[in-house]
Formats: sequence, C-alpha cells, structure tokens
Amino acid sequence: MLILVTNDDGVRSLGIRALAEALRVLGRVVTVAPDRNRSAVAHALTLEHPLRAEEIKPDVFAVDGTPTDCVNLGIHGLLQELPDLVVSGINRGSNLGDDITYSGTVCAAMEASLMGLPAFAVSLDSLQFTPDDLHAAAEFSRGIAVKILKNGLPERTFLNINVPSGGYCGAQLTRQGRRRYGAAVTVNQDPRGRHYYWIGGGEVGFEDMPGSDCNAISDKMISVTPLRTDLTNDAAFAALREWSLSSFSGHD
Repeated sequence: MLILVTNDDGVRSLGIRALAEALRVLGRVVTVAPDRNRSAVAHALTLEHPLRAEEIKPDVFAVDGTPTDCVNLGIHGLLQELPDLVVSGINRGSNLGDDITYSGTVCAAMEASLMGLPAFAVSLDSLQFTPDDLHAAAEFSRGIAVKILKNGLPERTFLNINVPSGGYCGAQLTRQGRRRYGAAVTVNQDPRGRHYYWIGGGEVGFEDMPGSDCNAISDKMISVTPLRTDLTNDAAFAALREWSLSSFSGHD
C-alpha cells in the first residue's frame, strides 16, 4: 500500500509525525506537507509562483505552499504512482461544523477526493494535546484507514474525523453541525497609534444539534462525518424554480 500524508500545521508538527508512524505498518507512507503552518487557508491553490519541495528525509517533503498544493504536487509530481489513500492531519484543534469551510486540513482531503482517491481528515479537539491524545487519534486513524483500504468509500465522498482530547467513550457517524463564532475580530493599536486587526479572537460555540459532529465531541465521542465534493443543494431546486429563470432572455 502507498499512503500520502499531509496537513496544514506544517511538516514538522507532532500530529503529522504520529499519523505517519501509525500508518507505516500498513505500507509505504510518503509525507508531503507545508514547510510552515498554513492553517485556515481552506482550498487555496498557488498559481502565481512556482512551488519548491525539499526532501528533508526519505519520503518526507516540505513544500512552500498550501495543503491543496501538497496533495497536487505529491500526486502529480513527487510520487511515481497513485496512492491508495490520502490522509490529512492530525490537526491541532478541531474542525467541526462550519470550520470545514476554512480548514486546510479538511480541504486537503477534499482535493484528493476530487481526484478520485479515497481520503479522510483527522483533527484533535485541543490546541494543547497530550501524547496520549495523539496516540489515541493516530490509532483510530489507522483503524479507519484499514476499513477504507478494505471497503473503499462511496463515490465523491471523504471523511472528516474529530477526536476529543482527554479520552473518548466511543465513535459515531455524524452530520456537519453549526458553529457560533463570537466577536471574531479583535482591534488593537500598535506603538505608533495605528490600528491593527486580529481575526479569530472570539469565543467559539455551537448549536445544539443531536447527531452533529459538535454534539458528539461535547459528549466525548469521536465524530466521523461523511462529506461530499458535490456541493449542490438539491433541496433548493423546488424553491428556485419559482424564479422562472427560463423567462430571462439573452442579450448581445
């Protein structure tokens, strides 16, 4: 088996090392990850300048780009064959609910899925995790990898996994929840009296939605959320048909 591992915390993060080590018993693991922290870059792709990849040790590459860049470069430039699985993580901090729209970790798995490859993302629900937390997330990731390699995933589907810190009671299939972001922009002044702004400074909560990833983590359960690359909202078609878009005539 050939497994491609990436993340958005950087190639030297503790999470990606633990993940690669856990997966290595399944086959060859190649790590292609950003050379620095690239959190919250979502599905960004670098188009304005060339990318560089440094092999810092055998089968470990540091790329001066985004997680999406790393998946593209790994598959189309660095590997000689398609990987059997792409895994993104272990992320420092959860990716729950609306977080997935910002997450470089989740979007790296999405990029692999867009290429037709099985993939999942895994995150720890803590910025200050312990070695035991890392071990638990890595072991669970290996178990999921075994199931995917054996059974595959539904077409155009990838998984978003979140592991609670401090131990867990079990695992469950969940749906994407909804975050509540507080005052997300903090305003301060620098020594010269000029304002600067820091995004992401507010408290983050979630809506109480039974069966959601947010609720699962709150209940100390691992959440396994199947996501899809097709973002079409089929339920909206009925309402939008009333717009009678066909009545709009074209203009030269």
